[in-house]
Amino acid sequence: MLQYRPMEPAARPSQEPARSAQAPAPTATAAETAGLDFGQGRARAHVQGVSQSRLVRIERDILGKNDEHAARNRTWLEARGILALNLVSSPGAGKTSVLVRTLETVRERFSVAVIEGDQQTSFDADRIRATGVPALQINTGRGCHLDASMVEQAMVRLQPAVRSVLMIENVGNLVCPSAFDLGEAHKVVVLSVTEGEDKPLKYPDMFRAAGLMLLNKCDLLPYLRFDAERAIEYAHRVNPNIRVIRTSVSTGEGFGEWIGWIEGERARLDVRPSAEAGAATGR
Repeated sequence: MLQYRPMEPAARPSQEPARSAQAPAPTATAAETAGLDFGQGRARAHVQGVSQSRLVRIERDILGKNDEHAARNRTWLEARGILALNLVSSPGAGKTSVLVRTLETVRERFSVAVIEGDQQTSFDADRIRATGVPALQINTGRGCHLDASMVEQAMVRLQPAVRSVLMIENVGNLVCPSAFDLGEAHKVVVLSVTEGEDKPLKYPDMFRAAGLMLLNKCDLLPYLRFDAERAIEYAHRVNPNIRVIRTSVSTGEGFGEWIGWIEGERARLDVRPSAEAGAATGR
C-alpha cells in the first residue's frame, strides 16, 4: 500500500553553521510516528470513492461465490480420500523447490498430482513434470491468487486418483490467497530465512489461516542476520496452533518431518463408497 505525501519545496541554503558530528539527530514528530492506517474500517481496506459498507458487500459477494465452489471441491476431495494442500508464500521463498524435493521423495509411496498457479509462464509446471508427476498450470494473468473455481476446473482435467495427494502451489503473494478457500485440507505457508522474521506480524491473515509453516532455506542461517526463534514466536503470536518445521532443500533438513506430517494427514482421511464419491461431484 502506498502512502502519498505532497512534495515539499526545495530547501533554501541554510545560513546556520553546520551541525557538529556529535550533534543528536532530529527526532520524528508525533505526526510522522502516527502514520496512516487504511485498514481500520469495517472492510479493513480502502478504495477511493467507495464506502466501507459497499466494500463489505462486494467482499461478501465475491467470497460467498468462491466459498460455494470451495465447498463443492472439498466434498469431491473428501469423497475420494484425497488430501489437498494449498502452498502459499511470498515470491522467492522456495515453494517450488520444496515441492520438487517432496515429490521426488513421495512419488513412489503414493499417487500425487500438482496444480501450479502463476500470473504467467509454465516454468514451474515444467519443473514438476520433470519429476514424473502430473501437473497442470493455471495462469491468472493480472490476478494475484487462485480461486476455488479455477481449482475446480483444474481437478476435472487432472482427475487425481483416490487416496492421492493434491498439491496446489498458489501465486506468490502473502495477502490475497489468505482469503480464498480452495477446498483444501490445509494451507501451508512457506517463510524463507532470506525474508524478514517479522513477516507473520506484517501479514497476519496468511499465518492465521495456515495450519503449518515451513521455515525454509535454514542452511543459510549462519550467513544471515535472521532470528529464527523470533520468527517462530511471531508466527505463534498470530496463530498459537500453527505447527512449524524448519526445512532446507539443499541439505534435506526437516523433510522427514514434513513428509511424515503429510502422511499423517493423509491417513486421517477415509474414502467413501465409490457411488457416493461419484454423486458428490455433480460432474
